[in-house]
Amino acid sequence: MTRDLPLKLLRRLFGLLLSLFVLLCLTFVIGRLMPSDPVGAIVGELADPAAYAAMRAKMGLDLPIPEQFWVYLKNMAQGDLGTAVLTGNPVASDLAAAFPATLELATLAIILSVAVGVPLGLLAALYRDTLLDQIARVLALLGHSLPVFWFGIVGLIVFYAGLQWVGGPGRIDVFYEDIVEPRTGAILIDSLLAGEHEIFWNALGHLILPACILAYASMAYIVRMTRSFTLEQLGQDYIVAARAKGLRLPGVVWGHILPNIAVQLVTILAISYGHLLEGAVLVEIVFSWPGIGQYMTNALMIGDMNAILACTLLIGLIFMILNVLADAAYLALDPRTREAR
Repeated sequence: MTRDLPLKLLRRLFGLLLSLFVLLCLTFVIGRLMPSDPVGAIVGELADPAAYAAMRAKMGLDLPIPEQFWVYLKNMAQGDLGTAVLTGNPVASDLAAAFPATLELATLAIILSVAVGVPLGLLAALYRDTLLDQIARVLALLGHSLPVFWFGIVGLIVFYAGLQWVGGPGRIDVFYEDIVEPRTGAILIDSLLAGEHEIFWNALGHLILPACILAYASMAYIVRMTRSFTLEQLGQDYIVAARAKGLRLPGVVWGHILPNIAVQLVTILAISYGHLLEGAVLVEIVFSWPGIGQYMTNALMIGDMNAILACTLLIGLIFMILNVLADAAYLALDPRTREAR
């Protein structure tokens, strides 16, 4: 098995590169098929035909499609994602500035959803058909049913405007901006590194409400799936035997149930985290959060194809990386998976 490990790693690396190439092809096709005019978005609808033609040639859109694709691949290989119409900056630098905000929001959201969702799902299964189970199922149903944008607006009205428990829209109050040097892009980490504890608490006050709103839908999914996985294990003979031997419920959960549903939990957590990273658009709009979701929405509004395709490529790459990490977690958590592969 040890001798086969490099071959397995090479196969996975090849699969990742092939998937990335297919994604590049798809983004290129999408960019050419979308009914938008990237040249018009730059020069304007009333531009002189000569200026329009010059900009079209500058963007390489006058070349044959195969040649356009080759240029597209070369630029991508060099990290050149084009220039954003809205900001005039390279798209890569815009994404580097916006993505940490989304990463910070989604990371806190997945931590909250796991911290609440997994224990609640376990308890709902262990105390099936009790009041606790009914409450968990109702919460999960509401999490799937409530529109995120409506929930976010209500949260702002109640907890920000009414109770004043949290900060308002944006990542931080205006008078704290540009004080902390952006080392990582995550305002919580950067403020701690700079020793600015007041800014840290202010940023956390702005972050906690959108993170909770974003986490709720993910938590609903995690509760439902954890409950389902646990119920499946509770019906197995080894659980019945463990209980018959006098093993208490905490021992059954930690010693038997969690190890056997760990691989399944890793799958749903990877999926949930990926969806949080790419599905934060509505939350970012409601809370004026300067992340990739808001950046992509602004790009869509003006037909900025360079920014749109770069965001699409980044989101696809995130899902690929999460799949690889989940696959590695399978190998670590389940020895049977290593033997099967």
